[in-house]
Amino acid sequence: MKRMVVALPALVALILGGFFLWGLNPDRDPNAVPTARIAKPVPEFDLPAVAGIETPGLSADNLRETGEPVLVNVFASWCVPCRAEHAVLTRFVEQDGIRLMGINYQDKPEDAADWLADLGNPYERIGSDLDGRVGVDWAISGVPETFVVDANGVVVFRYVGPIIAPEAQAEVRAALDAAKEPL
Repeated sequence: MKRMVVALPALVALILGGFFLWGLNPDRDPNAVPTARIAKPVPEFDLPAVAGIETPGLSADNLRETGEPVLVNVFASWCVPCRAEHAVLTRFVEQDGIRLMGINYQDKPEDAADWLADLGNPYERIGSDLDGRVGVDWAISGVPETFVVDANGVVVFRYVGPIIAPEAQAEVRAALDAAKEPL
């Protein structure tokens, strides 16, 4: 019985250590996590604007009516990687003319308004998803996440994490370019 008491914690530590090492594997790609949204229409939603800013809210109809591909970025003021990628998204809009829509995920409106006032607001529309239900409908796994939605309102690409590295930016641009191609 004494051996069992000593062996059980060691076995649990070994199993947990294995999962930890598996999670740190540099070959694992977080974007390889499948999503139910790819190749499907955007989910039905209608989010109000973030209180305290002039930018209008966001709905599924807004995404279907653009007539061109758009980026939909899920962000929050409490998200450190969101702050890091904000300058990249701003450059996408200002230098590349990319249309950017936002979903402010489970964020206090006053915090989101302050964050956007501090960093600038590159978003054409921002919906406030206070309770996170729309995030669930989009099948997000966390923030930031960015989606490419084609001119027909179909989700054609998803990027998990901040779009900071040049490779990540190239992936997003390639997805936007591919979404412009007629089927």
